[in-house]
Amino acid sequence: MKDQSVIHDLLVIGGGINGTGIAADAAGRGLNVLLCEMNDLASSTSSNSSKLIHGGLRYLEYYEFRLVREGLAEREILLKNAPHIIWPLRFRLPHRSHLRPSWMIRIGLFMYDNLAKRATLKGSKGIKFDKNSPVVDTITKGFEYSDAWVDDARMVVLNAIAAREKGANIMTRTRCSDAKRVGDIWEVTLHDNITGQKQVVKTKALVNAAGPWVTSIFDEALKTPSPKKIRLIKGSHIIVPRIHNETQAYILQNEDKRIVFVIPYEDDFSLIGTTDIEHIGDPATACISKEETDYLISVVNGHFKHQISSSDVVATYSGVRPLLDDESDSPAAVTRDYTFEVDAPQGKAPLLSVFGGKITTYRKLSEAAVNGIINHFPDAGKCMTAHTALPGGNFDNQHNLQTSLQRQYSWLPRKIINRYVRSYGTLSHKICGGIKSLEGMGEYFGAGLYQREVEYLIEQEWAVDLEDIIWRRSKLSLHLTSIEKSELERFIEIFNSGIKVKSTIELQQRKA
Repeated sequence: MKDQSVIHDLLVIGGGINGTGIAADAAGRGLNVLLCEMNDLASSTSSNSSKLIHGGLRYLEYYEFRLVREGLAEREILLKNAPHIIWPLRFRLPHRSHLRPSWMIRIGLFMYDNLAKRATLKGSKGIKFDKNSPVVDTITKGFEYSDAWVDDARMVVLNAIAAREKGANIMTRTRCSDAKRVGDIWEVTLHDNITGQKQVVKTKALVNAAGPWVTSIFDEALKTPSPKKIRLIKGSHIIVPRIHNETQAYILQNEDKRIVFVIPYEDDFSLIGTTDIEHIGDPATACISKEETDYLISVVNGHFKHQISSSDVVATYSGVRPLLDDESDSPAAVTRDYTFEVDAPQGKAPLLSVFGGKITTYRKLSEAAVNGIINHFPDAGKCMTAHTALPGGNFDNQHNLQTSLQRQYSWLPRKIINRYVRSYGTLSHKICGGIKSLEGMGEYFGAGLYQREVEYLIEQEWAVDLEDIIWRRSKLSLHLTSIEKSELERFIEIFNSGIKVKSTIELQQRKA
């Protein structure tokens, strides 16, 4: 175990959307930030969402007006700052009068349209379904409104890149095993999950943004009771071949008052979820149950002409959301709001803990969190995240960027360029820059994935293993064959071995 003499301003525990958002905000204000994540970035809740940036239409029923208003306002900011990974999506709501009367839905949509300013999105309207509609013939009316789609895991990675660009140190596969106050400094023990090495780092302030593990940090590292209780709510999703060819997503009502989204996904698929059920135990063990699969299939088959079965499911995922325990009877009714607890005794190093939240309001949460401890750093600047594009998002629209990249890299297939635009934006130049032909991209692994992109993800985006690359940095697992995945995994292992050898040589040279 080695003791480092550097004293950081802020150490953030947790590499999900809240942790990386806080790191990016704080680093942007000039703080010296260190972030540790015990697994990969976005390896839990933040990569297992419904992939939506939305105010939460259904939250209006639970009178969460402030939360909805804040979400709608953030929706506009994020659409502007991350046009590569976030884009508008229209939703269709088939009307079933025995569940909610049409007047109630109209009022809800009117509020949804007007609770916050809409700069880019179209308002809601009533629609009719005819014989050519994908919904069953018994459903003849509905409504349509706007929200937005997001690549959730990439938003986490881009926030980590933004933090790094401002000087933050991002340490993945690194667990916080102990944290103790020594006067006005925190001494934090970090454990490298790959090498097994430990080190003690010092920081003036500590942020617990561990998501579903927020209370575990109190139990295991801080060794003190958590000031708040959370409920772990599991949301599961299934992915099936495309149910319909329309560009719109669908939001389906159900008798139990839960709603299910059917979202166009990765061109060829439909993403269906979520379930909202209580989860007991380790969040890492969360997986879809047969009952959840059957539930989602039943809701879909009650609305669409195209019927699906469990044999159509090509992939599933489950995420556990750490929601504030507001003693609601139904998991679906548990608040999606967030709160902070600041523990800052006189003369002692401050601790800020994050409870609750949702992906749409991460930027606002991050700003509020840093504001909660900024008085300990009088030289810090102001928050700039509302007016700063996420890395790769400095362009006007996807079509123009696609045209520009096609002109500059005419040898690159259009389908790959389109994926690059929706994953990397202008960061695409870091992959293609200096390359003159498709052969220059190196080994081909299938589904438009070349060696150059894999190397970029490992060297610049903290990817370590196969799942990091084909599920979180991309969704290419849906398109790669098992043989292609095996070849890619072999390459990753060889490439990582080369990095380790190079690092060892460089370390020995420095010592010499």
